[in-house]
Amino acid sequence: MDEKLKKRIAELVKEEISIVPYDKGWIKMFNDEAGYLKEILPSEIVKRIEHFGSTAVKGLSAKPIIDILVEVSSSEETKKLIVPLLEAKGYEQFWRPSFGDDGPPYYHWFIKRNSKGYRTHHIHMVEAGSELWDRLFFRDYLRQFPEERKRYDELKRKLSNEYPADRIKYTEEKSSFIISITKKAKKYYESGSVL
Repeated sequence: MDEKLKKRIAELVKEEISIVPYDKGWIKMFNDEAGYLKEILPSEIVKRIEHFGSTAVKGLSAKPIIDILVEVSSSEETKKLIVPLLEAKGYEQFWRPSFGDDGPPYYHWFIKRNSKGYRTHHIHMVEAGSELWDRLFFRDYLRQFPEERKRYDELKRKLSNEYPADRIKYTEEKSSFIISITKKAKKYYESGSVL
């Protein structure tokens, strides 16, 4: 990894973690960005766009950053056609590991910022078979079960107070809860239960 990229990543992980109460405006932010992406990105590569993460769960506190999961037909085509297009429009692009700081599989991750330099959107571009799609099980389970949503809300608030400028530690500390609920959610939804 070159020094410039190392410095960029070091700066990113130290950006302040701010958990705020749920904002119904997050739905509009997602819809606006999804519409914009559909308009500018090649439709032969982009297959579906989903709102996920905490801002996609009504009533859940969150970092005010809209997480968007985009299915692409090919990571190589994304690299050739989408990365230059979004970078030209000011998005920051990273080749990110799917889980933590581990190795492959990697995917295209974009950060969009507002005029003040604050993150507003994280765009995760993955192929259909990516394990990142399991995050929709987690989202849907929190939407359906308020007691789990409340537990997650309390955990995130606690961790953001403990690690306000350490995104890596904050994320690591949430991992066991997310993995546990995702397993439970997959089993629940794959058994035929419906929302």
